Amino acid sequence: MTTNSDTPVNLKPTKIWKCKNADCKAWVRDEFSTTEQLCPICKGPMLRSMRHLPPVQNKVKSQPRKPKSEF
Repeated sequence: MTTNSDTPVNLKPTKIWKCKNADCKAWVRDEFSTTEQLCPICKGPMLRSMRHLPPVQNKVKSQPRKPKSEF
């Protein structure tokens, strides 16, 4: 795969869910899917699959803030 920039594309095998409906092109990364595996577009069933995608850096969950009185 080539891009317009000088940096190489780092693709990794990634688990996804893709829509079973041939007319629908929706897919979701496994880490962002919900417990009910329904297509977000057509609400049809989804299938597990793999794609080579660039890695996504998930944000670190922030710690709950302490009230000002505890400082």
